[in-house]
Amino acid sequence: MARHIEFDADAALCAAMRAFGNHGYEGTSTSDLLDCMGIARQSLYGTFGDKRRLFLKALERYNAMSVDHFIALLAAGPDRLGGLEAALTSVVAPPGGPETGCLRLASIAEFGHADPDIHAINEAAARVLLKAIASHLRDGVAAHEIADVDVDDAAHFLLTFASGLKVAARAGDDPGRLRSAIQMALRLLRP
Repeated sequence: MARHIEFDADAALCAAMRAFGNHGYEGTSTSDLLDCMGIARQSLYGTFGDKRRLFLKALERYNAMSVDHFIALLAAGPDRLGGLEAALTSVVAPPGGPETGCLRLASIAEFGHADPDIHAINEAAARVLLKAIASHLRDGVAAHEIADVDVDDAAHFLLTFASGLKVAARAGDDPGRLRSAIQMALRLLRP
């Protein structure tokens, strides 16, 4: 009779998320996944399905975590600009460090629109972020904490800017220069 081996599926999924974020889908072999997740092949397939389904689950988890983190930082600032500064700064110095790749951006770079499931997961995350940023800006304009701007255009700018910050941080750009770029972007929004 086969022995049942238990493992922490959540921890294993987080390990897969990091591996995919750092090496991409194609750059992460099944053996790499088994090693980093600390599980056997049978457990991988029995719990997560195949590599592609694991990737989709990891991408969904990553996007949920990163979106929730960004939105929490927006709300936690001393004022609307302070919230934006905290959220954007977290992009430059992510909790896992710059060596931790952004799975959302990595999947966009690797797949673009070629995989409709991956595209749908990333678009859903972008919509949530855009809505949260626009709402934050709208509240800031109403409170006279943010310049009277087109909040939808400004939200799109900030999401695009945050993506660029992530790429620059991952490429090893000087964190001080990136923080200066954040300050420049925030100056555009000061009333």
